[in-house]
Amino acid sequence: MIISEQTRIFIKQHLTDDVRALALKVKPQEDIDLPFALTQIEGWQKAKDKLPSWANNENILYPPHLSLEQCSSELTALYKQQIVKESKTQHNTFADLTGGFGIDCTFIGKLFKQAYYVERQELLCQLAKNNFLVSKLINIDICHTDAKDFLLQASHLDWLFIDPARRNFSGGKVVALEDCEPNILELKDLLLEKADKVMAKLSPMLDIKKAISALGDIVEQVHVVSVDNECKEILLVMSKNAQHYEHVLTAINLSSKGEPQQSFSFHHEEEEKSCNYATALQTYLYEPNASILKAGAFKSIASRFHLAKLHPNSHLYTSDTLHSVFPGRIFHIEDYSSFNKKELAHLLQGIDKGNLTVRNFPQDVASLRKKLKLNEGGSTYLFATTLNDGKKILIKCRKVVVPPRIELESKV
Repeated sequence: MIISEQTRIFIKQHLTDDVRALALKVKPQEDIDLPFALTQIEGWQKAKDKLPSWANNENILYPPHLSLEQCSSELTALYKQQIVKESKTQHNTFADLTGGFGIDCTFIGKLFKQAYYVERQELLCQLAKNNFLVSKLINIDICHTDAKDFLLQASHLDWLFIDPARRNFSGGKVVALEDCEPNILELKDLLLEKADKVMAKLSPMLDIKKAISALGDIVEQVHVVSVDNECKEILLVMSKNAQHYEHVLTAINLSSKGEPQQSFSFHHEEEEKSCNYATALQTYLYEPNASILKAGAFKSIASRFHLAKLHPNSHLYTSDTLHSVFPGRIFHIEDYSSFNKKELAHLLQGIDKGNLTVRNFPQDVASLRKKLKLNEGGSTYLFATTLNDGKKILIKCRKVVVPPRIELESKV
């Protein structure tokens, strides 16, 4: 792509400016491509946190807002790279069938002798050509074509990656496999005919059990990926030989702040077993991270860490022994009460603000905070929940600060 020197200078001079204000105050100039420059400034501002290594390269070119919004973060792309790296397959050939901004293709493609970036939009192909070149990724070929057309003509590959678009023709968000484009359910036979392994990136709102049921016995691994305790994506790893596996679900919580990742792997069969339920609150309270909750590891997390669950639907746990590697937040229980006015007054005496969470409770946070006349913030943590005997309680806690570890992990 040919960019004038004046446009490059303008971008560099205004890199940290407010894009909307800049668009209003700068008059069109013949030697500056203003719409392109504004797109680059906005793109860099988003990338500096989401894609730091690319933001540090001043020669990277950015796409329009939507493509940048939908692309993986550097953290999640590195996690996908780790999954592929640890696989026992060959690392000769790879294709990203939905190239987009090229982040996943970049990080996964580095592992292979030959990689293919496949994308229908010509602009994104042009940007990818520039970005792979300035990133010195000489092993990636750009294919301006449709995913299915590429597959029909392709030779056998070691790995395929696909991230179907999750918006319908009117721009609304969709979640189900059959509503995404391309439709993995329609393509699954062709995908597995052309590759030993296929990784699909899907919506964090996906119904995992329903998706596995729809795909049949080709699902080998499920990864529920969160960043800073916010669920970002679900990854399915598929292969023809998956029926020889008992598919593993991994709930992973990555940190953008440099904290250790929290990882927990389990089988769905573990969830069919019973777990202990608390007859009374003990010393510590445990709240699983977002990936654990999305993955549905409600009983297995209790069994693995020898915890008592408060209620089948509360998803809070308690113990007298501190389990510091628990994948989530840990609290020291100071006191609790029923919702009797006198008991509540005693529990909240001297407390005018606190961090309130509700789990399996009939009121939401906003209405309960109003009822308790409680401001947000402070060092007090309050959990409104239901015990196994049906009793509604409010638990007062303080957060347990766990010493840094290399990695918080519990595997099958």
